[in-house]
Amino acid sequence: MATSFLPTANPLFLPCFSSSSSSTSSLSPAAFNPRKNHLRSNITTCKALSDPPIAPASRRGLAISLVTTSFLFSLGGGENSGGANAAILEADDDVELLEKVKKDRKKRLERQGIINSSKTEKGYLQDLVYKLSEVGQAIESNDLPAASSVLGGSTETEWLKKASLALMKLTSSPEEKTEVDTFNSSVASLISSVTRNDIESSKVAFITSAGAFERWTTLTGLVEVLKGL
Repeated sequence: MATSFLPTANPLFLPCFSSSSSSTSSLSPAAFNPRKNHLRSNITTCKALSDPPIAPASRRGLAISLVTTSFLFSLGGGENSGGANAAILEADDDVELLEKVKKDRKKRLERQGIINSSKTEKGYLQDLVYKLSEVGQAIESNDLPAASSVLGGSTETEWLKKASLALMKLTSSPEEKTEVDTFNSSVASLISSVTRNDIESSKVAFITSAGAFERWTTLTGLVEVLKGL
């Protein structure tokens, strides 16, 4: 819409302007003698045929029109520029995602290296799987004395102490530590419930401890290494 404010050029103005300028460049200073009627006549004719000169106000209007046109043109390209900006943002997101994938892969490789080199700890955890399986079968059969014989009287039982050391060594993230804490507390509750001969509490404590351990193995990747899960 702003382009409608641009003045329409008078086709008679340009030939007159170029004719005067060309003749001016070829004339000698004497040709500008005011006594020469032909020059005055040419000037008069030129003024008659041409549009009036642009007044200062008209020039300001033209400048405003050009600025407005440029502004509207930039607005018109908003969608394209927005698309370009979106493409740049998507490219940045892709770079960030790629970096995250690289970091995650590096962590997995480091964790896998630790697991592969921790044969002793894996042996402790495999023994933990077998012991928990025995305890679970005994509780399912309501045979709490059998469960107690496996668990021992406290968390200081040898296989539990070794399992606790392995869990601590192979735990790295806060999520994994949360599961380890849940496991340790629920095992202590399990031992207490079995000692009290409380079958229902024993079942709840066993399910809680087994669930925490299984989630931990999933987080660490040991779920694919240990047997019996």
